[in-house]
Amino acid sequence: MSMSGTRGDRQRLVVIGGDAAGMSAASQARRLKDADELEIVAFERGNFTSYSACGIPYWVGGDVAERDELIARTPEEHRARGIDVRLRTEVTEIDVDGRRVHARDLESGAGSWVSYDRLVIATGARPVRPEMPGADAPGVHGVQTLDDGQALLDTLGATRGRRAVVVGAGYIGVEMAEALIKRGYEVTVVNRGSEPMSTLDPDMGRLVHRAMEGLGITMVNDAEVTKVLTGDDGRVRAVATQNAEYPADVVVLGIGVRPETGLARAAGLPLGDHGGLLTDLSMRVRGHEDIWAGGDCVEVLDLVSGRERHIALGTHANKHGQVIGTNVGGGYATFPGVVGTAVSKVCDLEIARTGLREKDARRAGLRYETVIIESTSRAGYYPGASPMTVKMLAERRTGRLLGVQIVGREGAGKRVDIAAVALTAGLTVEQMTALDLGYAPPFSPVWDPVLVAARKAAQAVRRAP
Repeated sequence: MSMSGTRGDRQRLVVIGGDAAGMSAASQARRLKDADELEIVAFERGNFTSYSACGIPYWVGGDVAERDELIARTPEEHRARGIDVRLRTEVTEIDVDGRRVHARDLESGAGSWVSYDRLVIATGARPVRPEMPGADAPGVHGVQTLDDGQALLDTLGATRGRRAVVVGAGYIGVEMAEALIKRGYEVTVVNRGSEPMSTLDPDMGRLVHRAMEGLGITMVNDAEVTKVLTGDDGRVRAVATQNAEYPADVVVLGIGVRPETGLARAAGLPLGDHGGLLTDLSMRVRGHEDIWAGGDCVEVLDLVSGRERHIALGTHANKHGQVIGTNVGGGYATFPGVVGTAVSKVCDLEIARTGLREKDARRAGLRYETVIIESTSRAGYYPGASPMTVKMLAERRTGRLLGVQIVGREGAGKRVDIAAVALTAGLTVEQMTALDLGYAPPFSPVWDPVLVAARKAAQAVRRAP
């Protein structure tokens, strides 16, 4: 591994992390700078680059047949474009003053210092592992990387029993529960919240709860796992809450993720309240001219509340990488922030949200009105019309749209994009009622469900004292 500094006018970009943000940044920088101007070295501690972590539950469940279908660009493809990708190599230290990183080959154990002119930190996020007895026992899996997904599939293939417990009922927990049902497991989801999908308000989460039970999933709400119990062989055999035990041949952690910022913290780089790196609009780490950060390891501005948030999504990571690569390559780009849009599904139930939940609005000090409407995905008389529930939050007095949640069947989820655009544009619910949306009976009722909710919200705002 090279220990030399840069030579002549050629500069070196070092990227820590070989997935969405890191390799998007590297690829964009390479488009703008030739190899004789910019050397690019990317360190990845896993075995893969540029893959879709969001697709792992669908691979585990069998909807995606092969792991490699989730890989957008292989290390060989990156190397062919002049990016020196070093797999199974972990960066163990960032020396900000010395402008260098220490990298260790995980196979040989050998390590060395590598200097940089510009640094990109794209270390991602790690699954939350509860600090409790047995959390690291064989058969307990987090699902964040392709290596994690492969390890889980290996366990499923080697396990005779067919009982699975999913800890947590966020996006990953819900999606993994469905994947395990498809693989023929008896699935219990243990959730410390009052309803699944804490990214929704509980009244909307209840709709998801019913759908999960309809799939045969056992939901245990208002319960926290306190211990993972193991058998004589050391493998997981059950999880325990304060009041009960749930047998398990495999346990999947779906509690959520935290920014992987141990390196950054040790280097003295600025972190936010959620543990993510803080950057400016160009994705530069605040206070550091030649260090950028993006992806699941950073906090981003919520355009609705005006506060920093940690949202781990591949859409943001790829955009961050494009912005970083453009700036590193001598161009100019910014990432203004997010409105918090996300979509998922349980079987044929589509779940979507954008903007603020009720508790987010209260935490931000906003006064608001809420409405819930029932509608259909198509004209009621058209074959295949299915029910849909839309919840909308609007700011009192101003009528500014604050958030939308949608739960329904086919055609429901992506309707949240209408609200995402309205939030980004700062529209009021009154203005939304005049949006010229596409209409024909196979696609929508005359009044789209989102606009029905906007009409009702506008009425609520007008009536409010």
